[in-house]
Amino acid sequence: MPLHTYLLFLPACFALNMAFGPNNVLSLSNGARNGVLHSVTASFGRLVAFTIMIAITGFGLGALLLASEPLFTVLKFGGAAYLVWLGIKLLRSTSTEQALVVNAEQSVRQDRASLLWKHCKQEFFVAAGNPKAILIFTAFFPQFVDRTHYAVSFAILGATFLMLELVAIAIYALIGARLHFLTTNPKGFVWLNRISGSLMVGFGMLLALLPRPA
Repeated sequence: MPLHTYLLFLPACFALNMAFGPNNVLSLSNGARNGVLHSVTASFGRLVAFTIMIAITGFGLGALLLASEPLFTVLKFGGAAYLVWLGIKLLRSTSTEQALVVNAEQSVRQDRASLLWKHCKQEFFVAAGNPKAILIFTAFFPQFVDRTHYAVSFAILGATFLMLELVAIAIYALIGARLHFLTTNPKGFVWLNRISGSLMVGFGMLLALLPRPA
């Protein structure tokens, strides 16, 4: 892959990584509640989902998925329903649930691991249920792929996307950590849940309206 092509890919890709979407809302929210390390570690669920999507796209199956109206519809509405469900759960959360988060460091290791696993699964399913991700890999990556070395160049682009995604995750987690003060009082915790939940419901509704590419 020519160097100038790769240098064009980097800023364009990072702009996509930094886009304010449902996964980045999770990173911000988890960072506020549980700290940067927890948020970044949980996000590996998202990276696993994106790795699978990149592999699917690399083998040409991404285009087939987008071209299939039934499969695209199932993925779209499944992802939208999960986002709305997740948002409603956040909206219904009360300040009494904050006790579990505030005392996380005092709880047993199994409880901390259980919370981390829960957030890791959320990251995975939010990413996996979003057909826009496959659309990005299918429509965006080919613009920079070296046709003479397709497999190698696609793998480089995919690895770069994942590394930049991790940087974006850390940035959102750090921003969330700066909002930790909201979780130290009941009213702040409730408002954080309301904002995060409303955003999730909104993203779910937007995803449900996503048209299938022509």
